[in-house]
Amino acid sequence: MINDIQKDAESRMQKSIEALKGELSKIRTGRAHPSLLNHITVDYYGSQVPIGQVANISVEDSRTLAVTPWEKPMVSVVEKAIMTSDLGLNPSSAGTVIRVPMPPLTEERRRDLTKVVRNEGEHSKVAIRNIRRDANSDIKALLKEKDISEDEARGAEENIQKITDKYIAEVDQLVEAKEKDLLSI
Repeated sequence: MINDIQKDAESRMQKSIEALKGELSKIRTGRAHPSLLNHITVDYYGSQVPIGQVANISVEDSRTLAVTPWEKPMVSVVEKAIMTSDLGLNPSSAGTVIRVPMPPLTEERRRDLTKVVRNEGEHSKVAIRNIRRDANSDIKALLKEKDISEDEARGAEENIQKITDKYIAEVDQLVEAKEKDLLSI
């Protein structure tokens, strides 16, 4: 029972880390990266699909993405989707290839983005702490039902705390690496 609680807590904490990585990948550093466009959806014959399902996204150089739709009629649709996204990008099409230049980030914008990164990190830490709280309350419930002894409960809570500390340290590392990436020119 205790092992199940710990495994569940750890897998949920791992999902929080994956969610944080996903959020951080959306934050633009000024360098071209195909995952920047992952969250953009395109109208494909009446249904909204991710841009990666209708086009090939590649890095042309450090500041330019090349988007090549698989069907010629989709060029204008994909270009419009990129233009109207919340990324503030200005794509230009040349035949069947859409080039998306990444504008350089200003110092002020970099500082704003580091605040966003810290905020995302804090949300992840809160989520991890909530998972710890849930796991500890499950352990206390087992103790109350007399399914486990007080020593087992104490040991389980210590293990949950170690797992929590490990994942919070991982959040700190991810946030620090992203901040360093943002502030480097």
